[in-house]
Amino acid sequence: MESNKFKKIRAKLGKTQKELAHLLGISIKAIHSYEQGWRKIPHHVERQLLFLLSRLLLNSKTPSDKCWDILKCSEKRRKNCPASEFNSGDLCWFINGTKCSGKTHNTWEEKMDECKECRVFKRLFENL
Repeated sequence: MESNKFKKIRAKLGKTQKELAHLLGISIKAIHSYEQGWRKIPHHVERQLLFLLSRLLLNSKTPSDKCWDILKCSEKRRKNCPASEFNSGDLCWFINGTKCSGKTHNTWEEKMDECKECRVFKRLFENL
């Protein structure tokens, strides 16, 4: 995640740097560093930030379709997918172990590369 996206998400959440640091369980200095581009944003911080934003966005929209409906997943694929197992079709991008491309991802970065191109992710985070 780039620093400008980080700042944009913080603004959408309506949080000060201090408030966001508290929400994410990190220091305000870390927030400053991420927003200035001095430090790379760790995957766990990106993940939690996107989770918070997703909850805010879903509350402001009508309930979305589940990922398996949008992507027209087969029953076999759904049976082996943790997003379906935990009935979290709006959090498929957040849950490790999803197999949208037919395989699990080795890293969060690899997963996000695929998710950021997906209709489900784009639909939720259309203005990022």
